[in-house]
Amino acid sequence: MTDSHGKIRTTVEIYGEQYTIVGDESHQHIREVSNLVDEKMSEIKGLNPYLDTKRLAVLTAVNIVNEYVMIKKELEDMKKKLREEE
Repeated sequence: MTDSHGKIRTTVEIYGEQYTIVGDESHQHIREVSNLVDEKMSEIKGLNPYLDTKRLAVLTAVNIVNEYVMIKKELEDMKKKLREEE
């Protein structure tokens, strides 16, 4: 569904809760992102079953951003290497 400002509204479920995400990305993209967050939360909860939801969410964010930073650095290193080879 699209709202009056042309934004796409997608309802997803993350860790048993429903959220409506509003943005420019496709439903498919939002669902893929949401599924990854849900999977990461479940993975971390499995390793730390006594975490409350707030701590679980923060640890999930930290883990996902850590992965993002590592991938971003790897991409920058690859770009640098390609420039050096030119």
